Amino acid sequence: MPLPSLGRLGSRTNLKAVPAGRHRNAAKPVGDEVVEDKELTSYLAALAPDADPESTGTGKRFGEAQVYQVRMNLIASQQLKELAAERDISPQALAMEWILERLSWEGQASSAQSRRESDALTDEYSFPAGSFDGPLLPR
Repeated sequence: MPLPSLGRLGSRTNLKAVPAGRHRNAAKPVGDEVVEDKELTSYLAALAPDADPESTGTGKRFGEAQVYQVRMNLIASQQLKELAAERDISPQALAMEWILERLSWEGQASSAQSRRESDALTDEYSFPAGSFDGPLLPR
């Protein structure tokens, strides 16, 4: 049995065709002008940030940020989810917080190590505090 055609007049029905809707390219009737809702426009402008700090405006949402995939075993993944739930944040946010924290620690340790190495290369010698305060011993 053939299916009925939904957009045409059928021979068995007495229905009228549905008039065509408004098309994009159709001319607007006179008197049908668009009125700008200034209240809505100002409300939306107040909600929108002036400048999105995470956007470069070039389509790159986070500037030069890079995405890394981390594959974890089931136990570590479950532990991460539980800890994140305790702190009321997402597991991704907790993992990123930990990574950034660790990178900060590594940077501090690296700079401290560099200072120790540069101090070892100098001819300086540090005397203990107060070592020259007492009287000189006769020979």
